Amino acid sequence: MNPSTLNSQEFEEQYSGTLSDYVTAIAWSPKGTTLTATSAAGEVVLWRDGELASLQTPKGESVDCVAFSQDGQFLAVGGQDGKVKIWRESELIATLENAPAWVDKLTWSPTSHLLAFSLGRYVQVWDADTREVVVTLNFDNSSVLGIDWRCDGQYLAIGGYQGVKVWNCQNWDDDPYILDIPSVSLAIGWSRDGKYLASGNMDRTITVVESDLLFSGGGSESWVMRGFPGKIREVAWSELTTQQGAPLLACSSVDGIVVWEKQADDSLGWEATVLTNHVDVVGAIAFAPKSLLLASAGADGWICLWEEAKQVSQILTGASSGFSRLAWHPQGQQLAAGGENGELFVWSKTT
Repeated sequence: MNPSTLNSQEFEEQYSGTLSDYVTAIAWSPKGTTLTATSAAGEVVLWRDGELASLQTPKGESVDCVAFSQDGQFLAVGGQDGKVKIWRESELIATLENAPAWVDKLTWSPTSHLLAFSLGRYVQVWDADTREVVVTLNFDNSSVLGIDWRCDGQYLAIGGYQGVKVWNCQNWDDDPYILDIPSVSLAIGWSRDGKYLASGNMDRTITVVESDLLFSGGGSESWVMRGFPGKIREVAWSELTTQQGAPLLACSSVDGIVVWEKQADDSLGWEATVLTNHVDVVGAIAFAPKSLLLASAGADGWICLWEEAKQVSQILTGASSGFSRLAWHPQGQQLAAGGENGELFVWSKTT
């Protein structure tokens, strides 16, 4: 479907700017007052009140991940130089040196100032209040490819070769719970209610397990969804639930997106709806907060907005070489995206 054939103009461009290289990560602050973006050149920029300010100028080494703490007090970035940098407001308060390890995953606890970040086969958890390392977790099987905290901050999931390991954050010394996957877990995500854990895998499958089953030793009783054209790049859960009381699960593989809806009968598992419109690899997907509106960013230079996660309602353009990242504003009123050539866009909902 060509962008010009759609009449819907639910979102209109509010801002466009350019970083000096590929946009590697973007994130909104919890209150939505600030957008941060990072680039393959090492930039860290802040966009607020329509103005772009630089927190870090190009260093020649990529910054690959960025996240705000749950209260917006701290901003953390990690990258190719092995450094994790933490700012409070615009003041750099800590630089954690980890070279030669490359830090490409980091995420804050949703309930505290604990920051988890990848270091090769390890994940380190650092406390911004005490400014000390709390624990170093050994994933062991491979480099860490995914990290995600559960919504209550009680469990930390880490994905990689042969599956996902989940640590109880109340007792780091306990053996982790294990979701076995006969392949590589590439993308992991807890549902917003913490009830489900999903893993998108290298062997063209998705594995979904109920948290309670995993913690009771029933991790083998998971659902496995097959039939994708390639490896699973991204997984995303909706905040809203369906009539069955479960959220929707979206995943991207090559140029396609599949949305899964849980059926009332557990034995029937999850039913798939295939979304096709992109003509190149889909690199990022995300549901709008408190909505079933799904956004997908493609290397074709399109961001597709899927109404009710079913049909395209609008296509946003502007990145000639393709879009790499996207992020919804916490209230869903704005959508930000980054491009392969450093483009940074913000679209706002039309009134």
